[in-house]
Amino acid sequence: MEIYEELVRRGLIAQVTNEEEIKKMINAGKARFYIGFDCTADSLTAGHFMALTLMKRLQMAGNQPIALIGGGTTLIGDPSGRTDMRKMLTRADIDHNAECFRRQMEKFIEFGPDKAIMVNNADWLLDLNYIELLREVGACFSVNNMLRAECYKQRMEKGLTFFEFNYMIMQSYDFYYLFQHYDCNMEFGGDDQWSNMLGGTELIRKKLGKDAHAMTITLLTDSQGKKMGKTAGNAVWLDPNKTSPYDFYQYWRNVDDADVIKCLMMLTFLPVEEIETMKTWEGSELNRAKEILAFELTKMVHGEEEATKAQESARALFGAGSADSAPTVEVTAEDGSDVISLLVKTGLCSSRGDARRNIQQGGVTANDAKVTDPDKTFSEDELRAGVLLKRGKKNFFKVILK
Repeated sequence: MEIYEELVRRGLIAQVTNEEEIKKMINAGKARFYIGFDCTADSLTAGHFMALTLMKRLQMAGNQPIALIGGGTTLIGDPSGRTDMRKMLTRADIDHNAECFRRQMEKFIEFGPDKAIMVNNADWLLDLNYIELLREVGACFSVNNMLRAECYKQRMEKGLTFFEFNYMIMQSYDFYYLFQHYDCNMEFGGDDQWSNMLGGTELIRKKLGKDAHAMTITLLTDSQGKKMGKTAGNAVWLDPNKTSPYDFYQYWRNVDDADVIKCLMMLTFLPVEEIETMKTWEGSELNRAKEILAFELTKMVHGEEEATKAQESARALFGAGSADSAPTVEVTAEDGSDVISLLVKTGLCSSRGDARRNIQQGGVTANDAKVTDPDKTFSEDELRAGVLLKRGKKNFFKVILK
């Protein structure tokens, strides 16, 4: 199976500008493509997995990835999928985040001469003169078409700022610049980026009279897509100091039944034929498929040793009902000794109100005893010995007083 056909079979392709041309280039290893990553935090998240694994697949087939760090576009912020404006970051914050991204990407993509390259759009966007930009590219964009773009629709009701309105032009200019200076012939991205990507292909065609191509990768199903990168109210980071290998493993171990095969297809490198045999699995077999998914992705990010430890810890905890292998959170006296404070501190609940609701609905246990009183507190001795807090059956931490 050639690489393009494999991408289709794995359910990764959403839409393309010229499928036959793109298929021919990718299968021949002639694609020099880019994917952009805005540096809104100091770590990549589980939500970036699709792009990272796609870059790795295509590089393995002989194509050349360009990882575009959005040092310039992050100063504006992408309005796609947002109902409010993103937090504005300083240049120092963005530079720091960009360096963190680089270190994490190197685990997935091979950088070097004739391999993948990394560029930062701050290198060209920050030097643009506004009047020159308007004269050079302004006439290539129809405001009417831009207002119909999917990436702006959610922002129109609350108010789309002119600041954010420029994002499409900036992303389009990135493709235009990379096409001219890096021989980049393709842009890939999530299907929520389609309007921005078409803007780049049109800009290249109108200004240079040449063709470039765009291809979007399918997002996971609505249920998983909305949860991607989120668990217990916190983001699932690729940085082990922000999300432990155990928590990372547990996130993928707990995906919805309806999403496990899609995740295996889109995110792992297991053979398609092997994954297809799992489509009929049910019950304990389906749980086995979830373990395979969690192990493969944890191994990719944190290494086989950490993946094995996480899997063994999860099995020990769920198999024996013991707190010995549970992930621990150390607390101080200042954090509070009441159950609501501890649920929020561990991230098991996103807020005090969320914690109270979970207790009232019977979804919280402490040392396997159901908590019925939202005002329950623990003694210093109990906390020093460790309290196993659970929200539901699959989310838990052992809380220990420092």
